[in-house]
Amino acid sequence: MARQNVAEQFVDILARAGVQRLYGVVGDSLNPVVDAIRRNAAIDWVQVRHEEAAAFAAGAEAQITGKLAACAGSCGPGNLHLINGLYDAHRSMAPVLALASHIPTGEIGLGYFQETHPERLFDECSHYNEMITNPQQMPRLVQTAIQHAVGRGGVSVVTLPGDIASLPAPTKAVEHALLTSRPTVRPGDLEIDKLVSMIDDADRVTLFCGSGTAGAHAEVMEFAERIKSPIGHALRGKEWIQYDNKFDVGMSGLLGYGAAYEATHECDLLILLGTDFPYNAFLPDGTDVKIVQVDVRPERLGRRSQLDLAVWGDVRETLRCLNSRVRMKNDRRFLDKMLRKHADALEGVVKAYTRKVDKHIPIHPEYVASVLDEVADDDAIFTVDTGMCNVWAARYLSPNGRRRVIGSFSHGSMANAMVQAVGAQFVDRERQVVSMSGDGGFTMLMGDFLTLVQYQLPVKIVLFNNSSLGMVELEMLVAGLPSYGTTNHNPDFAAVARAAGAFGVRVEKPKQLAGALKDAFKHKGPALVDVVTDPNALSIPPKISADMVQGFALSAGKIVLDGGVGRMVQMARSNLRNLPRP
Repeated sequence: MARQNVAEQFVDILARAGVQRLYGVVGDSLNPVVDAIRRNAAIDWVQVRHEEAAAFAAGAEAQITGKLAACAGSCGPGNLHLINGLYDAHRSMAPVLALASHIPTGEIGLGYFQETHPERLFDECSHYNEMITNPQQMPRLVQTAIQHAVGRGGVSVVTLPGDIASLPAPTKAVEHALLTSRPTVRPGDLEIDKLVSMIDDADRVTLFCGSGTAGAHAEVMEFAERIKSPIGHALRGKEWIQYDNKFDVGMSGLLGYGAAYEATHECDLLILLGTDFPYNAFLPDGTDVKIVQVDVRPERLGRRSQLDLAVWGDVRETLRCLNSRVRMKNDRRFLDKMLRKHADALEGVVKAYTRKVDKHIPIHPEYVASVLDEVADDDAIFTVDTGMCNVWAARYLSPNGRRRVIGSFSHGSMANAMVQAVGAQFVDRERQVVSMSGDGGFTMLMGDFLTLVQYQLPVKIVLFNNSSLGMVELEMLVAGLPSYGTTNHNPDFAAVARAAGAFGVRVEKPKQLAGALKDAFKHKGPALVDVVTDPNALSIPPKISADMVQGFALSAGKIVLDGGVGRMVQMARSNLRNLPRP
């Protein structure tokens, strides 16, 4: 049997770790690795048109499966293109291994063609970032990179010069058992004792939940029932906590709605569960409200708010400890008050922004999101572009415990939705994947629409085409500036899609929308629905304080977006049916 080279050993280790595909763009320094994949039946090469798409696709795959995913870039510019998608994966805690190939080792440091220093460049967006300079480092270095990505949740980068990749691998290298899943973390007894005492002493407790509540829905609901607590959530917590939730009071933050803000400020004790919510302007300052934070990442404890107690642990394990110990509360007055405020707030938005929306031309974007929510599958995966698509997803997509919503919610990159859909669809070609794309984001990485066509991935792109950078216009308006440089001159995107070999339909009237979406969803391959939406679908309330105008983070939460809240108002009202009348 021929002796393996370093590239072949690298590919074998990835396959043994469960990686099924490597996203990237071929290049000479990557040739040994690509050729090793060609000859390995356990792993596929996915050819994208831009390495940024490779990193986003790998990050989305990792978020859907919870398992290690991988991407690659050739030397210099090729691996530099990975960096934005890797930042997003890292900040989303998606376990991704990135291969950054490199120039020949004998030329490093001499200004060679395409020379960069990837072992420095990727430090900020990775837990582990090392270069293989000798075959003897294999396979231990790659295995260590995998342990970091999976164990800590985020990105590891392995830099591999092309000449090293072609050398023979060590014949008697020790292969360690690979880490493929993360353990649970239980808080210490002292922290649990303190938290139980604080909860029992508090009259009004509010829970504010983030993505760390994934897998803990039952425990959160049991806990809220015991302590009669309203439950607010951040955007990344929506898919995990809002469904089947009779304690829901909405979302706080820049895209907030309902009574989440009031619930977090009018309580005695605020418990932050698995959230790294970045906008401290929307959190109490700690003077009148005691704050506890529960998080599996200890470095995140206390970096947004002054804490009265920091609890290091998984949300589910922490609540399992608490649910058997906290005293059952019987006073529902605070909870009921917040539920009423929430329902009233949602109904006010609906009344203000749903008049004749099904007849308005250009089409209201909130109407598009509402219809999409109705006709999409109950287990659909939605990928959401940063900007106004975030708003419509936050307000209209109805979670149910089976749907998933992926976006660049922490990194905030443009152009993420379509290329994240690539990774999500490769996981399961039979599952419906819908990209909610803005025209700005779509055109930024539009070349990878051809990736969908090349692999016949049945991704459905719903394009919110308002010919502008809507969120940027909003930020300018909030700052008292006229919009400038935000207008896009767009083609007929449906015609572009058809020319590329995909299904394409353009929608300009509301009555055409439902039928167009259903036709696209029935199509077996990739499809694009180009919906011409109203570029003026934003309005500013008549009263904005001088302090609010100083920055988007302080003011956007008070901006009334020209959109309702979909089916959430029905859920809010259903939660009030059994409440006593005030």
